[in-house]
Amino acid sequence: MKEVIRILTLFKEFYNSRSLILKLAKNDFWIKYANSQLGIMWAFVQPLMTILVYWFIFEIGFRVVPLNNIPYILWLMCGLIPWFFFSEALGNSTNSLIEYSYLVKKVVFKVSILPSIKIISSLFVHVFFMAFLLYVYFLYGYEPDIYIFQLGYYLFALCFLLLGLSYITASCVIFFRDLNQIVAIVLQFGIWLSPILWQPNLFPPKYLTLLKFNPMYYIIEGYRDSLVSKVWFWEKQEMTIYFWSVSIVIFLIGTLFYKKLKPHFADVL
Repeated sequence: MKEVIRILTLFKEFYNSRSLILKLAKNDFWIKYANSQLGIMWAFVQPLMTILVYWFIFEIGFRVVPLNNIPYILWLMCGLIPWFFFSEALGNSTNSLIEYSYLVKKVVFKVSILPSIKIISSLFVHVFFMAFLLYVYFLYGYEPDIYIFQLGYYLFALCFLLLGLSYITASCVIFFRDLNQIVAIVLQFGIWLSPILWQPNLFPPKYLTLLKFNPMYYIIEGYRDSLVSKVWFWEKQEMTIYFWSVSIVIFLIGTLFYKKLKPHFADVL
């Protein structure tokens, strides 16, 4: 019961501070690229270059052919685009309390909203790439249908997972600064442990079962289900139940870490 109250309290804080969160997220997005010549263009150039590099290596070099004769660039983008959002949002939100330490020390400020600011700041770029993804699909002759609305569900699921993880990492990194490097290493391995560059059917069933324990497996396959396979999320009941069970547990652990460590934030920072 206490855990439920804690979650409801956090979401109430998000709702009451929604205008402030959006304002700070916009400022965070613009400030990040303010000192570079190309400005916010870097937020889009780097992911595009990464997509092109992987596409060239796997389709032109290794001549990989994905399932159902879908052009490899479309199949690849369905995996890379949610991963870009996940890795950037988690990396940035991990440092949110340190970066906004001057706000953490203010008694009246709702410190709990800081990780969400970083997530929403990264979300701006992700929304652009989702629109870009749909445009590329249209260029290849794939017209949008009702399944496109399912992307909203998977985006919400991804944000919820990110919020829980960011509460854990942001709370702990204040006391263990090496966590930044650990998160970066995990993200490097994560791109290969998620079905982004490889097809799930390439692995024997026993290994594929282990890989499905990765919550991002559900998200990435969900994006492809919405645009390629045309499968509703409720048709994958076991994966859906597993994902939400893990995400809720992660969120509960994150809020517990935040509650226990919050009294010491200002002293350490």
